[in-house]
Amino acid sequence: MNFAEKIKMLREEKNLSQLQLANILQVNQTTVSTWELGKKLPDFPNIVKIAKFFDVTSDYLLGLSDNP
Repeated sequence: MNFAEKIKMLREEKNLSQLQLANILQVNQTTVSTWELGKKLPDFPNIVKIAKFFDVTSDYLLGLSDNP
């Protein structure tokens, strides 16, 4: 599973819309959409925010580990 699939799965598990997640992460909804479509990866500070919010490791998000 790649980053785009993981962030979408994690978002949906929390029953959040892209807009809600964007507000939590303090980014634009279009940015979340871009990540979920696999067009771009977030920068390092946003990877850290995402990992903390979803209580997973950045290694898991980036596909460097199978363990969340």
